[in-house]
Order: sequence, then structure tokens, then C-alpha cells
Amino acid sequence: MTRSTPPRPVHIEGLFPKLGAFRGVTTRLHPRPGQADASVSSVGGPLLWPADEPWPVCAEPHKRSRGHRIPDIRRKRQVLADAWARDVPTEDERVLITELGRRHRDQDIADTDPIPLTGLVQLYRRDVPGLAPGPDGCDLLQVLWCPFEAHGPSRHSLAPHVRWRRSDQVRVPLDASPQPTLVGFEGSVAEPCVLHPEQVVTYPYAGSLPARLEKKIAAWEEKEERKAEKRGPDDELVTYHHDLSIPQGCRVGGFPSWHTTDPHPMNCVTCAAPMLLLLTIDSNEWDGASGSWMPIEERAVPEHLRDRRPTKLDVGRDGLLNILACPTEPGHPHRWSLQ
Repeated sequence: MTRSTPPRPVHIEGLFPKLGAFRGVTTRLHPRPGQADASVSSVGGPLLWPADEPWPVCAEPHKRSRGHRIPDIRRKRQVLADAWARDVPTEDERVLITELGRRHRDQDIADTDPIPLTGLVQLYRRDVPGLAPGPDGCDLLQVLWCPFEAHGPSRHSLAPHVRWRRSDQVRVPLDASPQPTLVGFEGSVAEPCVLHPEQVVTYPYAGSLPARLEKKIAAWEEKEERKAEKRGPDDELVTYHHDLSIPQGCRVGGFPSWHTTDPHPMNCVTCAAPMLLLLTIDSNEWDGASGSWMPIEERAVPEHLRDRRPTKLDVGRDGLLNILACPTEPGHPHRWSLQ
């Protein structure tokens, strides 16, 4: 089923014609639960991986002996989905959900034992318009991460792993990927989703625009806020950030959001070139307040069955992960930003 982004509630270039010089295109991936195999693009689906290539692991020392079991996570999600499709969970289902959400301990796992990374996204260039070129003719982008938020100086950060490959060179694919015994949090495990790519217009984060244009947009937003206050609490306020610039949800290309931190340079560590957004992995496909990025097709679904988090990923506690690539040489190391 296709997914279609509704027209924007305001024609922002009509108000600010100079924004036209900054207009871009991004591809919303619109992941939705479905059966995907390694031959297609997916979020949370199996990766096309050579059987003779070692599966990546996290060897960084951190606590990994306590967490959730992946089969429990998947069963809990299914029980919840069945219950809400029917009405609400029964008392027996509530007890089961609580039990399946319990954390476990495995004392045989040391803090320095390597643990398999879990797959997040697999994108074939043939499936996804706008996917940036890979190095050396690679046509397949794969992203994995460690299922624990325990990395970096803060010991609360993520550890994504980006891999490019040529799909036609995978002669004997891996039958099943290794799975960690435990994961740090339920949102580290992506629900298998098929994709419905759609290209839409996008504009840079306001703080990335020239100062004069940014101030004009901010002044317009202030006026709109005052108008909304007069119209009453039920009036939906339209803002540049939430409704008119960067689409919500998992997407390819376009502009990164900096809603948690101020914009800061992300230059290639090899050649110092300003890096471009390759991929955004978002916890939510649309905001729960206004829902202006909710696809048109989703509006026909009863409200209690709409799922704005189909992938079940929880990136940095309800945030998003921007992965950036060097535009000069795709083979240079990627960088990432958590927002």
C-alpha cells in the first residue's frame, strides 16, 4: 500500500520566496510491519550478509549481562497488537505483558564479551530514490547498532555501524544472523517493516538558514502563535519546524534536524568536507500532537489502531539518529548525530 504525505498546511515559499533557493528533496521511507526478506529494502528485516563474512560485534566494555530477551520483546508486541485490535488487554494478557517485559540476568556474560550487533535498516539503491551513491559501486546500505545505550564518554550513547556492499557479490548469503542473548532496552530491536518510499519537498532546519531569513520566519511564527491563542485551545498551530520544513519519520537525504542541539559543523574526518545527510532513523513516523505528517492513508484507520511507531525503535529516548556521509568520497568514515 502506498503512503502519501498530505499537502503542507501553509505554502511557505509563498510567504518567504527566498526559501526557494534552499529547497531540497527527501525520501520518506514509510516503514510498516510486513514480511521482508534479505532481497528487499526494510527496517528490521534480515540483512543480505555473506556467509563467510564475520558478523559485526560490539567489543567496547560495558554492562551487558542484564536486559530483555528478544523473543520476549517480539511476543509482548504481538500480544499488545492483538489486544488493542480487539479492544483492550484482558487481565491474563496484562499479567503476561508484565512478565514478558521483565529484565533478566545472565551471569555467564562478562562486560567485555563481544555481543552481536542488531540490524536496523537495509536499503537497496533500486528501491529508494535519492539514496546517495555508495563507495566502489556499492548498491546496498546496511545499518546495525549495539543494543545497549552504554557507549562514549557519557556511557549513555548509541553505537551505530554502517556497512556498504555490492549485492551481486554476495554468492552465499547467511541463513540467520547472530542474536544477542540480552538487549539493553526494548526499543533497540526493530520490528520487521517493509518500505513505501515517497519523495517530498523539504527545507533546512531554521537554525541552519541565513540569520536574516531565520529571524523573519521566527517573527511569522510568533504572530501565528498569538492568532492561535485568540482562536482557542483547539486551534492547531502551524510552525516551520513541526509542519513545513523537515518531515518526520525514517527518511533518506534532505536536511538533518538539530532540534535537541544547536546546528554544528559535521565535517568529514578524512578530508574535512561538510557532510550531507545520508539517512535518518526516527522513533516516530509523525508527531502525536498535530499529526500533520501523518500519511493520508493513515487517516482512514481508526484512531486507536494508528501506529506512529511501526518500527518500535526508540532512538535516544524518543528521538532520532542522523547518519551523515562525505559527499566527496563515499568511502570515507560516516558520522552520526543523535537528536
